[in-house]
Amino acid sequence: MHRNHHVALEVSGVTKRFVRSEGLRWPWKRNGHDRKPVVAVDDVSFEVQRGEVFGILGPNGSGKSTLVRCIATLLLSDEGQVTVFGHDVLQEEMAVKQLINRVSVEASFFKKLTPMENLLYGARLYGLDGRDARKRALEVLKRLGLKEEAIFRPMEEMSRGMQQKVAIARAFLTQPILLLLDEPTTGLDPRSKREVQAFVEELRDIHDATILLTTHDMQEADALCDRIAILDEGRIVALDTPAGLKTLVPSVNGHDPTLEDVFMELTGKQLVKEDAEQ
Repeated sequence: MHRNHHVALEVSGVTKRFVRSEGLRWPWKRNGHDRKPVVAVDDVSFEVQRGEVFGILGPNGSGKSTLVRCIATLLLSDEGQVTVFGHDVLQEEMAVKQLINRVSVEASFFKKLTPMENLLYGARLYGLDGRDARKRALEVLKRLGLKEEAIFRPMEEMSRGMQQKVAIARAFLTQPILLLLDEPTTGLDPRSKREVQAFVEELRDIHDATILLTTHDMQEADALCDRIAILDEGRIVALDTPAGLKTLVPSVNGHDPTLEDVFMELTGKQLVKEDAEQ
């Protein structure tokens, strides 16, 4: 098979359906005919180049997180193919897992353990050397603005913003070539959000990471992403650079359109509140 090493991620015709039982809402309908397939991701295709920050924007229910889970080998797609640096996510799952790491909005930890203990546990899962891992963990946690005392305090005593920084540090510790950030700054305070965004820029500029980012934050997408796909009801409705997307809508009263204007124009939907249900 010919492999283009400049392509970090190739998503080709990916479709994912879920079966929703209507019987839950209408108890008198119990037979199998009432189980309707819901198409969460509908024939999605795109490529992400090595070293690129590729954004996926979409309203809630657009299929963003489902798509990321298919890429991360957590869900099997019903149709289509996903390859990470030429490795098929279904046929070469272990090889793919060594190349990627994922941070989601609902990152989970051992809450009784400290950030350092959580990172070292993650490092052991990936077979990293203990002494090196400890040194790197300390560097990464400090770079994300965690003070020394916080690094050695139980996670349950930390704010959500701090916990999310630890999640990104844990993912980066394994030096993934492809980092999947699924709404990494949703619900963070402005300062934590800025620190996380600065770290994402550093990962791209200094560490040659390729980043797939889903977000609700239009300014974040505009600032961080090289290209953006807008997803609505499981389909890509536009894919371009932030500047290219802004040419899709006319300027209003002499003001240049924002990504938010483009989003509203293409999806017909208001931007959802960040604390809305996923």
